[in-house]
Amino acid sequence: MQSCLWRYNRVMASLVILGFFIQENQAAGVENNTSLNEKKKILQQIAQEQISFEMKNHLKYFTKMQKNSYVLPNANYTLLAGTSLQGKWLLAVGIPSVQRTRESYLLDTLKSLFQASTELDLEYMLVIVLLSDTDPKWLDQTVANISGLFMPHIESGRLAVVHGLFGSSLAKSRNHNSPCGALYSRQKTSFALLMNLASNLSDYFLLLGDNVRSAPRFMSDIYWAVSAWEQLPWVILDFSNMKDSGKVFHTRDLPRLISFLLLFPKDIPTHLLLSEFSLLLSQSVPIHLSPSIFYHMGSYSEFENTCFPVEQDKDLGEPDNPVATVFTDMISFWNTVPQYAYILNDDCFWVMDPLQGNYLLVVMDKPQKVTRVAVLTGSEYSKLNYLRQGQVLLGYNPMEHPKRCAHYTLVGPLVRGQLDQMIFYEEDSVKESSCIKLLVTASQDSSVMILHIKVWTEEEEE
Repeated sequence: MQSCLWRYNRVMASLVILGFFIQENQAAGVENNTSLNEKKKILQQIAQEQISFEMKNHLKYFTKMQKNSYVLPNANYTLLAGTSLQGKWLLAVGIPSVQRTRESYLLDTLKSLFQASTELDLEYMLVIVLLSDTDPKWLDQTVANISGLFMPHIESGRLAVVHGLFGSSLAKSRNHNSPCGALYSRQKTSFALLMNLASNLSDYFLLLGDNVRSAPRFMSDIYWAVSAWEQLPWVILDFSNMKDSGKVFHTRDLPRLISFLLLFPKDIPTHLLLSEFSLLLSQSVPIHLSPSIFYHMGSYSEFENTCFPVEQDKDLGEPDNPVATVFTDMISFWNTVPQYAYILNDDCFWVMDPLQGNYLLVVMDKPQKVTRVAVLTGSEYSKLNYLRQGQVLLGYNPMEHPKRCAHYTLVGPLVRGQLDQMIFYEEDSVKESSCIKLLVTASQDSSVMILHIKVWTEEEEE
C-alpha cells in the first residue's frame, strides 16, 4: 500500500435447511448413509418442487392481483405506543415480534438499531414494531418495557408499537402435520400484517427479525446502496446472511408480496416464498451485498432454531485472483499500468478524467467459477478519488481478437466507489466466467484511483 499511497500523496499535492420438515414423510426414503448436508439439500429440493407446483396453480391469480392495489382485508391494528403513523419516510424498518417460550431479544434489537444510527439517520427512518400475540399481560409488559427505554424515539414519531391481528385467517390452510407449520404460519401472518401497515409510509421497507444486531451506520449503507441501484431493476436487496431478515424492498412491491404470500398454504417456509417472489418479478438471482450489516443475536428454543436455521457468513478466505491479463481504454498516469489494479500488493492504477463507456477489463487465462467479487476505488483513508458511477459485470464466451468476452451479466453498481458482492447463478446458466469488467457509467472530471479488483473462485463440481 505504501507505493500506492506515495503516488496518492503526490497527486494530492498537485490535486449480502430450508423447509427442513415440510415433507418429512417424503424424505423417509433417503439412505441412512447419506450425509446430513445431502439430506438437507434433498429436503430443500422437495420444498422447492412443492412451491413450484403451487405457483403453477396460483400464477394466473397473482398476475391479476398485480393489476390492482391490494389492501389486506380484515386487518385490525391498535397503536400501543407512538404518535399517529403518517408522513413519507425514506425507510420503514419493520420488526414483527411475538411472545417467546424463552428469552426475548426485542429490546436488545431496538437498542442495537438506535445505537447504530446517527441523529441524521433517524430523520429518515421510521421503526415499526408489530406485536401479533393475544396475551394482554405480555402485550402490556412489552409496551411498558419499550416505552421505558425508548420514550424519546416514541415522542419524536420515529418509533411506533402496534398490535395487529387478522379478523379471519386469510392464508390457505390444509391438513398437514409439519412440525414447523405453526411457526411458519405465524411468521407469514406477521409479515403480511406488518407490510400492509408500512406500504404507504416510506419509499423502502427493511424487514428485520426481533433478534438482530445492527452494524454502525447501517442506514447510511442502505441509503448509498439503494441510490446506486436506483436506475437498475431489483426486487430484494439482501444485507445479511439470514434467510428472512435484513432484506430491503420497494414499498410499491409490498401489496403484491402480501397477496403472493397469502396464496400459499401456511406451512410453506416464508423465506422460500420471498425467493420465488423476486423470481416472478424478474430478479433472477439473489443480490447479496457484502459484508453483512445485520447479524443474528442470541438463541431461541431448539425447536425454533430447527425451523429457522441461521447461516453464518461464509469465510471465503483471501481472494485468489486467477492468472489474467488486464486491458483498459482509460488514460493512465504516474507510470501506473492496468495490471496494478489486479495484482494483490500495494500498487494501484491511476486514471485521468474517465469518460462514460470507459472500461477496465480483466480477461482470465482459464474460465473460473467466481463466487465473490470486490472492486475498490479511491483512497481507503480520505475517501477521495473514487469512481462515482460505475458497474461491475461478469463476462462469458471468451474471444481472442481482441481479447474480450462476447456476453456479460451485471454483478452490480459501485456504491461510493466500491463493490463487494457474492455471486449467484441462475439454475441453467453457465457458471464459469472468463472476464470481469469495470465499466464507467458517467464521465468524471477528476482522477480516479483503482485500488484493487479482488476475485474469489472455487472449483466447479463434477
